[in-house]
Amino acid sequence: MKRIGLISDTHSFLGDDVIKHLKDVDEIWHAGDIGNPKLIDQLEAINPVKGVYGNIDSKEVKLTFPLNNFFECEGVSVFMTHIGGYPGRYTKRVKEILLKEKPQLYICGHSHICKVLKDVKLDLIHMNPGACGHEGFHQFRTMLLFDCHDGKVGGLKLVELGRRGQKYMNND
Repeated sequence: MKRIGLISDTHSFLGDDVIKHLKDVDEIWHAGDIGNPKLIDQLEAINPVKGVYGNIDSKEVKLTFPLNNFFECEGVSVFMTHIGGYPGRYTKRVKEILLKEKPQLYICGHSHICKVLKDVKLDLIHMNPGACGHEGFHQFRTMLLFDCHDGKVGGLKLVELGRRGQKYMNND
């Protein structure tokens, strides 16, 4: 069994509140819009990282992470990308990938809105952890924790990190 910490849309900010939760996982997955490439080093100092680049990310981040990341975790097939939509409203690019690859778990970021949905038609779970950074229109910073075990996803927990813009940040 692996415990996963899923984050997105950090936009160069990694607060102590996020770090606290990431210390208790086996892997960190970042669904894009990382921001400053030094944030990748911060994450890797905590736990192994899988990720994708987002629409605000630099060439340096794009050399570290792909646009699309396909992998398996404890028997769960995973597809992660930054921009892709959600059940019933996938982008054309992502829908074609989902139909071809048939992952059990589809992860994206970008919207800054936390969503976990079952796509009955495509028989997959969709996760978007929302945004754990302070840039954007979201009101609350969020992330997700969950387990992958024996080909299944379980133990899902939404972590609410407080209001965007609160002044307990560790970054300037």
